[in-house]
Amino acid sequence: MCAAVYVLSTVTGYVLTSALLLKCPNLLHRRKREAFRSRHISHRGGAGENLENTMAAFKHAVDLGTDMLELDCHLTKDEEVVVSHDANLKRATGMNAQVSDMVYAELPPYLCKLGVTFQRECFCEGGEDKRIPLLRDVFDAFPNTPVNIDIKVNNDTLIKKVSELVVKYNREHLTVWGNASNQIVKKCYKENPQIPVLFSLPRVLQLLGLFYTGLLPFVPLKEQFLEIPMPSIITKLKDPNRLTRSQRFITWLADTLLMRKTLFEHLTARGIQVYIWVLNDEEDFQRAFDLGATGVMTDFPTRLKDFMDRNGISKLQ
Repeated sequence: MCAAVYVLSTVTGYVLTSALLLKCPNLLHRRKREAFRSRHISHRGGAGENLENTMAAFKHAVDLGTDMLELDCHLTKDEEVVVSHDANLKRATGMNAQVSDMVYAELPPYLCKLGVTFQRECFCEGGEDKRIPLLRDVFDAFPNTPVNIDIKVNNDTLIKKVSELVVKYNREHLTVWGNASNQIVKKCYKENPQIPVLFSLPRVLQLLGLFYTGLLPFVPLKEQFLEIPMPSIITKLKDPNRLTRSQRFITWLADTLLMRKTLFEHLTARGIQVYIWVLNDEEDFQRAFDLGATGVMTDFPTRLKDFMDRNGISKLQ
């Protein structure tokens, strides 16, 4: 009887302590310093309004007042850091070649028309700017704009050169980098721990495990940005009638587990920003902000700006 009472009191104490720290994490953890806060994030510069990852796209987004540019990096044969999503150039340029096999001067221009990955049956037709830019071009043009860098391949030289550029342009306080791969994120952090990192996919799964077991409030986190998809948007990217029952269930389960307001509030209280991608309609914008997400990543920066302006959502909230 005494043992049972002891166990019950111990469990009750743990649950109450966990609940308290979930709501008030700063009792245990020092809040991470936020050099900037991003509410409006332009995916590949705004791939629905200009050709993705081009200087024209980035300029358009910055002129609109975006809080952050999201982009992707690869390394050319002559070790130039280029802004490009795909390792192979076929989809974007029509040339079946690897970025890593070509010197920068030989890279072909983008096609005139590119599909928008996160908008079903949507294409973007670009203007005159079809050049694949260098990362340093972005840093030169937008010295005060935060940049979110997806390191697309596990390449030590790429990671080192990106870090060198960030340091050269004094952008450690304006940059976040990482990848879904835990190996890449670990290498990024080791190369330069002054540049904030994203949660990798394994770390997101670990984060959820800690959250649902009540252990999250007790565990320190080195990451400063949680960047996750909204699983429910799959029904907008594919014909809902073509989704199998198991696909529907997995989508519902992932969405239920991941889109948790209590989790987002706990992380933001610890100074960890939560970004949800890639959202392209007002219904999803509204849901993300209602859930407490710090920011929304979109292919349509004008659409998101108009929504935020109409609803009084600012980056200061």
